[in-house]
Amino acid sequence: MLPFLIGLLLFIFAKNIALLFPFVRNVPIPQLIRYAGLTIAVVGIGNACIKQIEAGQVGVQSLFGKVQPGILESGLNVINPFMEVNSMDIKTQNYTMSAISTEGAKSGDDAIRALSADGLEVVLDLTILYSVIPTEAPRIYREIGLDYRDIVVRPITRTRIRDNAVYYDAVDLYSKKRDEFQAKISEGIQKDFKDRGLVLEQLLVRNITLPTSVKAAIESKINAEQDAQKMQFVLQKEKQEADRKRVEAQGIADYQRIINSELSDKLLQYETIKAQKEIALSPNAKVIIMGKGNGQVLIGDK
Repeated sequence: MLPFLIGLLLFIFAKNIALLFPFVRNVPIPQLIRYAGLTIAVVGIGNACIKQIEAGQVGVQSLFGKVQPGILESGLNVINPFMEVNSMDIKTQNYTMSAISTEGAKSGDDAIRALSADGLEVVLDLTILYSVIPTEAPRIYREIGLDYRDIVVRPITRTRIRDNAVYYDAVDLYSKKRDEFQAKISEGIQKDFKDRGLVLEQLLVRNITLPTSVKAAIESKINAEQDAQKMQFVLQKEKQEADRKRVEAQGIADYQRIINSELSDKLLQYETIKAQKEIALSPNAKVIIMGKGNGQVLIGDK
């Protein structure tokens, strides 16, 4: 609206310049100023009637301090030139609270410290993904303002974390009930956000830090469980090896029993002759005398 006001003032000034300065009545200067002022006013009011809203944003209109219920969509919009328009982001936004100073939305240690059911202090790093409900933008602007992140998102999240942490032991938060805890606080935050025109898209519990003594106890327990599992594996392996040897011994015993039951003197004599013959016919064999008394047999390689 500033160009329109400047042009209007120039137009009024040029129209009354002859009254203030009579010597310029017969020169074209007042008329030129009047035309220039009229042109600036027209351009200014035309510019004030057109408002561009960027992608991923909506425009909230207010007329003399009164917020209008409708919103302006992204693109070019024709509006009342006296309207004041504030753009609000409706894209996904994130808010991180972390113990690492360079990660959080606020500098320094911004992690959430909460007491667990067993009276221990746990430290949580958290990231919230949220967005503004487009149709609720005028109400947010009217009731909260543009700084809804620090007025709503941050305090509600931190309060919900602390309110729910007291129902869990520190060790459970760190291990088996972490997902349950995350789901419970997500449900509470989602309801609070919706009441204020926001939508919770995702809650990420990035890290849970326990007191040093508790963490050491957990690590010791985990190591003990791993050692027990390792010993169980060793015992199982030894049992399998014992079973293998037992089966092998049973097989040898069964073989010997079968041989002893079926072996005869003639069979033994036949097998002996076959073996000695192979020896006698080998390159290193010379003469083998078999039998005794009058039944001796000579076997040679010639």
